[in-house]
Amino acid sequence: MNIRLLAIGKTDNKSLQSLIDEYTKRLSFYIKFELEVIPDIKNVKNLSEAQQKEKEGELILSKISATDQLILLDENGSTFSSVAFSDYLQKKMNAGIKTLVFVIGGPYGFSEEVYKKAQGKVSLSEMTFSHQMVRLFVIEQLYRGFTILKNEPYHHQ
Repeated sequence: MNIRLLAIGKTDNKSLQSLIDEYTKRLSFYIKFELEVIPDIKNVKNLSEAQQKEKEGELILSKISATDQLILLDENGSTFSSVAFSDYLQKKMNAGIKTLVFVIGGPYGFSEEVYKKAQGKVSLSEMTFSHQMVRLFVIEQLYRGFTILKNEPYHHQ
């Protein structure tokens, strides 16, 4: 299985980007992983929230193939402990999914078209985090999940 993380907009914070790079490198020892950044939409101040979600949705859907399984990072999604998330990843691998694609939307969330295409939603927390920080959290949790599956000492209970 391959895992891709799609995110709208680049990460400006160099310290945060350094951590994202570190966990991306660590994760690559377990699975083929790719972080793909979709450029911010230009002239958003001229767009309504709905129009912005629509344009971002078109860009997101253009990156998804018919065989990909699309999972949205959404505040109304399922929540997991780290161990339960590792079980979730194992089930996805056992199901024979070729590419699992997690998506971090823009500031207003996802368009209806993206919600319709998605096969699931995951919430990292009831709290709200910056979209740049969410990238790090998702990648770290993927890494943690694979260390749990391999019975490695990274995760403590």
